[in-house]
Amino acid sequence: MSETPLTPENPVQPGAPEAAVERELAVQARQLDAADPLAELRGRFALDSADARASGAADIYLDGNSLGALPRAVPDRIADVIHREWGELRIRSWTESGWWTAPERVGDKIAPLIGAGPGRVVVGDSTSVNLFKAVVGGVRMAGKGCTEILVDATTFPTDGYIARSAARMTGLAVRPVEPARIADEVTERTALALVNHVDYRTGELNDLPGITTALHSAGALAVWDLCHSAGALPVGLDAHHVDLAVGCTYKYLNGGPGSPAFLYVRESLQERFESPLPGWNSHADPFAMDPAYTPAQGIARGRVGTPDILSLLALEAALEAWDGVAIEDVRTKSLALTDFFLACVAAYVPAGRARSVTPLNHRRRGSQVSLACSGAGEVMDELIRRGVVGDYRQPNVLRFGFTPLYTSFTDVERAAWVLGEVLGALPEVGPAAAGAGG
Repeated sequence: MSETPLTPENPVQPGAPEAAVERELAVQARQLDAADPLAELRGRFALDSADARASGAADIYLDGNSLGALPRAVPDRIADVIHREWGELRIRSWTESGWWTAPERVGDKIAPLIGAGPGRVVVGDSTSVNLFKAVVGGVRMAGKGCTEILVDATTFPTDGYIARSAARMTGLAVRPVEPARIADEVTERTALALVNHVDYRTGELNDLPGITTALHSAGALAVWDLCHSAGALPVGLDAHHVDLAVGCTYKYLNGGPGSPAFLYVRESLQERFESPLPGWNSHADPFAMDPAYTPAQGIARGRVGTPDILSLLALEAALEAWDGVAIEDVRTKSLALTDFFLACVAAYVPAGRARSVTPLNHRRRGSQVSLACSGAGEVMDELIRRGVVGDYRQPNVLRFGFTPLYTSFTDVERAAWVLGEVLGALPEVGPAAAGAGG
């Protein structure tokens, strides 16, 4: 894990008094909020009142990269689903309320946010289940003579677990490779590579276009995990000819805890895609109850069993928060928020107490900032006690996620100020770089 000294693009003079620094950056934050074209979107979420924010009593929520905030449209929609669609219409809602078509319909709502056309995304099951479908389905489409699956060596653990299980079932080997090395390591024996678009620890953005092209040049397929990029930045699945992709919906898409994940299959591959989990919902004629399985046409073959209607329709309502929003504008604000946070941390945090493990280069940064510091777990506990909600990863990484639909520049400035107070109150310790990793 590399570390980057905190050197803001618009540095505050190091000799300036703390009060003056705070006042200058707080004023700058208010100016940035006033000019922010996405600022009004915060009102689409059930966060805090304007009075609470003005008094400093509201929590600053910087953990949307783990669980997004509640969109205001969701409670009323779910109440209607429970009381009318389930309570009154009951079984009729599968047709009259559109329950049966919800996996594809919600998939089409997510598709523009990840650069996919209609009919290429289906929603249902967990990320892990969709990873299994994608990896095994990808191996089945790979050329004869393939002997290995490449796995992002920095991946979220579940991806590795699933890849190894899929490899055992298909008789292939798994080879971990750093994402930057995949282009050099792929061979004609590689069936596919499973890669995280954004590193969950560091927030580093991997090169989806370049890695996908390199895999295709060797005859391998590209399978991407979009959990930390869907809803945070443009992905361009169709434009970059990605083969298969999966992602969760409870982070930047704000679908709620445990909301169903999505599966993307490139249109030209759909008729060849053979799911390792053939269920009645993906049958060409589900209600025929035929003992012989015939897959449905198109993306519907990515379905398995009966969808989780309550979570699925909560997600559909949550996606209304994206109405009229361009993902390119979200990316612009994301980079501005993370730049400003790094600048504020550089101004407020005592020298040597924290180092960024998130790249400063915009082309290599997702929508989070990770800081290495000693005692990160205890530091985060204290931040949360003071109303700044982020999270940490062992052994020493503080993670701050920035959701442009509702995170403000004022949030960012206050969070960095509190972080500076917390770290400044700690006894002197060794360099923040010591033991960074994980």
